[in-house]
Amino acid sequence: MIVIPSIDLMGGRCVRLAQGRFDAATTYEGDPAAALARFAAAGATWTHVVDLDGAKAGRPMQHVLIAWLAGNAPVKLQVAGGFRDAEAVAAALEAGAARVVIGSLALRDPGAVRAIIARHGPERIAIALDVNLVDGRSLVATAGWTENSGRTLYDAAAAIPEARHLLVTDISRDGMMRGPNLSLMREVAARLPQLALQASGGVATVADLAALAETGAAAAIVGKALWEGRIDLREALGHAGA
Repeated sequence: MIVIPSIDLMGGRCVRLAQGRFDAATTYEGDPAAALARFAAAGATWTHVVDLDGAKAGRPMQHVLIAWLAGNAPVKLQVAGGFRDAEAVAAALEAGAARVVIGSLALRDPGAVRAIIARHGPERIAIALDVNLVDGRSLVATAGWTENSGRTLYDAAAAIPEARHLLVTDISRDGMMRGPNLSLMREVAARLPQLALQASGGVATVADLAALAETGAAAAIVGKALWEGRIDLREALGHAGA
């Protein structure tokens, strides 16, 4: 399992949200380019970068900054936030992003996502399914987590069989540092073994990463715990093995 540090950007600054709430943002010192340099120095090979302004607006809002980061970063960038049409995806990839994460479009128009994957290849696209657990079902949220789609994670994934990478976030755990939802990630890895699962939400300790590795997840996204200094990235990378 690889460990992927994450950067959430709002107005060009590094922030973290709690449970996706824009009114619960914590702003951190330092610019994103410096953060990427620190991650690379620790041994990271990927970073997950989220355009929160784009997620809220429904279209990339910080393209210039993210394009500059992608073109100059010492790590590969997986970028997310507001990618809801083929043109936006293509622009990010052409700017240097190694992979683009698609969320709402995967629910609204899975056929369009299948066409995007056919154009760019499955390694350059990840499908993000962010879920709320309701009566034992994993229901996917959309529009920057502001709307409930009414569809389950498994129904949404089945609509895009060409996908290779799947990022799953338990919204209730995101930014809360209460530990990841191991049972959910174990279930997803078992039911969708053809997908490289990226587990997101709740990681607070290196022990959490070890537990996630045992679920079958291919990668773990680490955000707030890293920014709060609760996890040393070099130690986490060494512990996870990549």
